[in-house]
Amino acid sequence: MSSDPRVFNFLKERIGLDVASVGEAIIERAVRQRSQAVHAQTADDYWQQLQRSHDEQQALIEAVIVPETWFFRYPESFATLARLAKARLAEIKQMRALRILSLPCSTGEEPYSIAMALLDAGLAPHQFKVLGLDVSPLSVERARRGVYGKNSFRGADIEFRDRHFSESADGFHISERVREQVRLQVGNLLDPTLLANEASYDFVFCRNLLIYFDQPTQKQVFDVLKGLTHEDGVLFIGPAEGSLLGRHGMKSIGVPQSFAFSRHVEPVKPEPVFAPIPAPPPPPRSAAALPVKPRPFSTFSAQVVPIKAPPSDAADLLSQIATLANEGKSAEARAACERYLSNHPPAAQVFYWLGLLSDVAGSALEAQGFYRKALYLEPQHPQALMHLAALLESQGDSAGARRLQARAARSERADSESKR
Repeated sequence: MSSDPRVFNFLKERIGLDVASVGEAIIERAVRQRSQAVHAQTADDYWQQLQRSHDEQQALIEAVIVPETWFFRYPESFATLARLAKARLAEIKQMRALRILSLPCSTGEEPYSIAMALLDAGLAPHQFKVLGLDVSPLSVERARRGVYGKNSFRGADIEFRDRHFSESADGFHISERVREQVRLQVGNLLDPTLLANEASYDFVFCRNLLIYFDQPTQKQVFDVLKGLTHEDGVLFIGPAEGSLLGRHGMKSIGVPQSFAFSRHVEPVKPEPVFAPIPAPPPPPRSAAALPVKPRPFSTFSAQVVPIKAPPSDAADLLSQIATLANEGKSAEARAACERYLSNHPPAAQVFYWLGLLSDVAGSALEAQGFYRKALYLEPQHPQALMHLAALLESQGDSAGARRLQARAARSERADSESKR
């Protein structure tokens, strides 16, 4: 079924999705799936059914935002939260419980990670409460079940699983002690009445969302987030979104890899802790794989574009780079990239990793150079295209960002068509 701009506009109005940021192919695939499910024969037929049925509207949204996430993604954010929470309790003389918001909360890994981090830091249950919001009722229902598979536990340090989960035949069940700290509900960040009658939050987590909106929607969402965050509170965002907040008067609190911003706060002394960068899983040993950009509102299942397999030692080193980066060992990952370039022909994937490492470290110009080198070698490298687009957008080059987004969309559409 061909592109239907009416569907694109519907998604923009309902969930703020800028289709250019994710590519038309993702939307087209979701529309094809839903059209088959409701036996729609034409684009007009499906559009009419979509207009008539609230359930179908929600089903289409669910088809677009299929989530995949894991516990303690960006660990330094949670370590920073624990330190700031203790300081905040002292500041308010423990006169009330801390209020923490996670949106979008997806299937619950983030709000439960928040609760586990604070309990492990010594906070008592009565000292904080967490609210998780997501536009997807299915995701919220899964979060309420609190049962998770092994894919939700990634990285080298998963000791928290022994403390906070019990294992059974259907998966790992979150403990009641953690569950009681978290309230979950369906909510849309574009709803002007969202949490209108509730007090502001000391800490707000809203990560990897703003980059999927156009500039007017980014401003609209930022205004909502700013209103939800206490004037002395802290907003945690995704690694590619810092410059977007900077344009709106927010400042980093000064802790590397925490991605934490505030309106006015003294810099917090960072601790020497490495944290994972946002990165796709390592490629198979048999072939290097190019990650495709995540879908909006959550972290999404990555599709991969296979490329010609390099020699085994090169493939092993690429896998090592990915592992080091995912474990938060940024310096070691960068050194592995340099070893690769010293012993093997230049590879787009290595320059992409160097760009991502520089991006997370806050070196925007250096990151931009690495992303461009990756694109010189692999002009349609999807992640390099999207990350470079985000950098250009943050620097005010909207036209350049749109061109890169369009290239990424064309590449994904071509790949989708080749697989039919």
